[in-house]
Amino acid sequence: MSTVVTLNPTTGEQLAEYPALTDAEVDATLDRAAEAQGEWAALPLAERAAVLRRLAAVLRDEVEELARLVTREMGKPLAEARAEVEKCATTCDYYADNAGAFLADEPVETAADRSWISYEPVGVVLAVMPWNFPLWQVLRFAAPALMAGNGALLKHSPNTTGCALAVQRLVTAAGAPEGLFGALVVAEPDVPAVTRRLIGDPRIGAVTITGSERAGRAVGAAAGDAIKKSVLELGGSDAFVVLDDADLPRVAALAARGRLMNAGQSCISPKRLVVDASVAEEFTRLLVVEVEALVVGDPQEPGTQVGPMARADLRDGVHAQVEASVAAGARLLTGGRPLDGAGNFYAPTVLTDVAPGQVAYDEEIFGPVATVIVADGDDDAVRIANDTRFGLGASVWTADAERGIAVARRIRSGAAFVNALVASDARMPFGGTRSSGYGRELAAAGIREFVNVRTWWVLDEPATTAPAAE
Repeated sequence: MSTVVTLNPTTGEQLAEYPALTDAEVDATLDRAAEAQGEWAALPLAERAAVLRRLAAVLRDEVEELARLVTREMGKPLAEARAEVEKCATTCDYYADNAGAFLADEPVETAADRSWISYEPVGVVLAVMPWNFPLWQVLRFAAPALMAGNGALLKHSPNTTGCALAVQRLVTAAGAPEGLFGALVVAEPDVPAVTRRLIGDPRIGAVTITGSERAGRAVGAAAGDAIKKSVLELGGSDAFVVLDDADLPRVAALAARGRLMNAGQSCISPKRLVVDASVAEEFTRLLVVEVEALVVGDPQEPGTQVGPMARADLRDGVHAQVEASVAAGARLLTGGRPLDGAGNFYAPTVLTDVAPGQVAYDEEIFGPVATVIVADGDDDAVRIANDTRFGLGASVWTADAERGIAVARRIRSGAAFVNALVASDARMPFGGTRSSGYGRELAAAGIREFVNVRTWWVLDEPATTAPAAE
């Protein structure tokens, strides 16, 4: 029998071993989700909202247990894990409160006696989710998908299998029909074939993935082949643009904390610090001071600010990227090595003299590494910010907000933040452009990704003339 094993990234010790589902068990999970979805979609929206509110309450009731599970499985500090649980609960409340407005029929004035647009469920939504925010990534798709009347199947990252099963338990405990939300525990070698087979099943109405470009291409191609709606939230190499009038001590502190949150394992953390030449030396000095002051250690200890990376292979991959960048001319100012002892710890790192042709410039580094790139004025900063195949988020830092907006308008991204770290918020659409993917999560746009937008045209008496041609 195939199994999935989870490891504690802080100690390297085994946490749990789960039996992987057979093909027949995967099919049975889909059978249950499809059957439950019909029952769920028939419920009044108010009853579905009541379940989402209970889910929010259960998340808050179990915040300590859930936060410890997140920390044990992927290594983020407990304070960050607690905040993740609360964000999930807030998003469930948000959709319970607002889905009625987002999904309400929209009357349209036409030549018909009555015409309107309706937003109707598509069936079961398949989600392929990553490990870095193991509860948030799941609930930010599941809350809108379920509120829209869909069922959900989750193929989570193997190292956060406990989190996947926890969400399945919580959704059922909140009062959803048994099987409406199903977690699929799939052995790693079987994932591509199982995913393709599920996407091709007619009961799967849409697919969403948060992950790497490689995984996104595979899922997007399979969805296209099956003529299914897909939402791809992929990598990012967000620019953090520091203009010459920025408050350097404050901005350097925020850059360090933003880049090192979750040990740098966030799609929207500021990975490329694009700094005006006139302030680059001082900003870099302050940044190194801030990075070196961060407390690295056991994520279950209250004072820890940076925990381990989620897996040993991820840590080793980041180290290879750093070494390749230094060999190509980047300058290492601090960090740049795995830390001694147990666990997947990597020293918080700052690279400067970063330029095209180096891995640190051209690729996403998904770990605790900040890269400083010097820009010659605003136009050059915009050029550097756009000199990437990614387009998830961007932030601009300046004493003049209007100047910041003007600069940000010229940067291609799914989100633009001025004098604030890029973040996701249930009230605002979230997603990227270019190689960062397509489609949106959250807000009204997010729930409408998982519906059939249906046109209604009603004449109270049969028509006497044929409609105009298309």
